[in-house]
Amino acid sequence: MEMRQLRHFVAVATHGSFTAAARAELIVQSALSTSIRKLEQDLGADLFDRTGRRPVLTPAGEAFLPAARALLADATAAREAVAAVTGLETGRVAIGTFQTLTRVDLAAELAAFHLKWPGVQISVHEAPVGELVDRLLARELDLAYLAAAGPTVPEGLTAFGAWEEELVLVTPPGHRLAGAGRALFSDLTDEHFVDFRAGTGLEVAVRRLAASCGLDRHITCEVTQIRLLVELVRAGIGIAIVPRLVGERAGLPCLTIRQPDPARTTVLVGRSPQPANPAAAALLDHLTS
Repeated sequence: MEMRQLRHFVAVATHGSFTAAARAELIVQSALSTSIRKLEQDLGADLFDRTGRRPVLTPAGEAFLPAARALLADATAAREAVAAVTGLETGRVAIGTFQTLTRVDLAAELAAFHLKWPGVQISVHEAPVGELVDRLLARELDLAYLAAAGPTVPEGLTAFGAWEEELVLVTPPGHRLAGAGRALFSDLTDEHFVDFRAGTGLEVAVRRLAASCGLDRHITCEVTQIRLLVELVRAGIGIAIVPRLVGERAGLPCLTIRQPDPARTTVLVGRSPQPANPAAAALLDHLTS
C-alpha cells in the first residue's frame, strides 16, 4: 500500500469520478485507475462499484475511506515535522480557490512566494466553496479562499482576512440597459438570467441578494464555468450578475446595481489560528502581509 494509491482513492471518492480525480492529481486517468486497482488487490476487496455511470463506494470502500484520510493526514503531519527542522528547504502546501476569485491575484502571489521558498511544492485546487470547506476539514487543504454573501466563516475554520467586492450587472452589448450605467432590481423583473449552478459561491450570493429585493429571476441557462457564462451573456441568451472585474475583463457593459448595493465577500481561511504545517504558515504570512 503506497501513499499515492491512498491519495488517488481519496481523490475519486471526493470528486465522484475517475476523470475529475485524475485531473486533480495531475496524472492520466489510466494511471490513476491502475493505481487504485493495485490498492484493491492489496486490500483484497473492491473499493468502488464501477457498473454505473459514476463510481460508487462499496461497503469496503466506505469503511476504508476514513482510515485512508487519517493515514494521509498522518503522512502530512510527518512531512510538516521534517519541514519544521529543515528551514523550508523542502515542504508542501495545498491551497484552495474558486473560479471567480478577483480580489486577490493568486498567480502573482504564488509566484512571489515561490521565489522566496523555491523548495516548497505548491498544490492549487479550484472547486466550489462547499467542496473546499470539506477538503479543509479533511486536512487535504491547508488554506482556501472562499466566496460568500457575507463574512461568515464555516464552523471549524479560522478567517485570516476578508475582502469585499462589488457585484455588477452585465448585459449583451445591444441590450436595452447596456448604456444605462446603473440599474435597479425593479428594472430586471422581465429579464432572463444566466447563472452558475445552484450551490456555488457566486450563485448563493446572487440568489440571496435577489431574494432580499423580492426579485424572482427567470434562469435561462445554468453553467459551471465563468468563461462560458460571460460568452453566453455576450451572445444574448441572458444577463448576469458577476464581480465587476469579471465583467470588465470580458468587455461587457457593466451596470452598477442600486437598492441595495450588492457585494460579495472573499475570505481566506484555515483550520486553526496558526497552521501546523510550516509551509502553510509561511504562505499565510506571505498572503496576509
